[in-house]
Amino acid sequence: MADLITVENPDDPRLRDYTGLTDVELRRKREPVEGLFIAEGEKVIRRAKDAGYEMRSMLLSAKWVDVMRDVIDELPAPVYAVSPELAEQVTGYHVHRGALASMQRKPLPTAEELLRSARRVVVMEAVNDHTNIGAIFRSAAALGMDAVLLSPDCADPLYRRSVKVSMGAVFSVPYARLETWPKGLETVRDAGFNLLALTPDEKARSLDEAAPHRMDRVALMLGAEGDGLSTKALMAADEWVRIPMAHGVDSLNVGAAAAVAFYAVATGRPQL
Repeated sequence: MADLITVENPDDPRLRDYTGLTDVELRRKREPVEGLFIAEGEKVIRRAKDAGYEMRSMLLSAKWVDVMRDVIDELPAPVYAVSPELAEQVTGYHVHRGALASMQRKPLPTAEELLRSARRVVVMEAVNDHTNIGAIFRSAAALGMDAVLLSPDCADPLYRRSVKVSMGAVFSVPYARLETWPKGLETVRDAGFNLLALTPDEKARSLDEAAPHRMDRVALMLGAEGDGLSTKALMAADEWVRIPMAHGVDSLNVGAAAAVAFYAVATGRPQL
């Protein structure tokens, strides 16, 4: 059973995991190095726990203690009960959901390990918007993608905003980082995947024409918002594919485009 500890000093060192959560650069550097990430809200905390992540501690406002009582009673991690005002002082923002947990990261698998059993893979290049990362993971989970591969410069899927937007889907879709780019794509091709680059370029075939759902193994490549896939990434692909557009619209937000493309890639699979 966890200890319930009331904290009234925002400078208490026991709250260090939660300090400055709005400082993106600080947290991006600090969290992976210290092996932690922050789960926000009851559902996300429960999903992180159920996915096997070890809890370091929880930070709760008083009204959330009873809601989270079963988690508190089950886990040995300390639970810090604080006022909403103190939580805001520590974190840098008003914690609307009233519940935060500091979770221990797991070692990431290698790309080779993920590719052995996967058939439908997402490959992201330089996607650095945490909202887009979260949205893409949520769609990947919902639409049956098996794994996600990240270029070395992609944002952290376990950053608080990504986790929140994904509603914890980052815990259910395994992911790995490619060590080099675009050379790392050779690992994907060597594992038997067709590399499909999603692009609005007119030279690309429509997803209907390409029929990726009939391919044995597909790796769908997505680029960052605005810039899209780099020239090097496009040249490394086996084929370019696009989503047909109407009414003069030339492209979609990468999160929306990902959902449409995932459906096209996965349609007809037995588990869907």
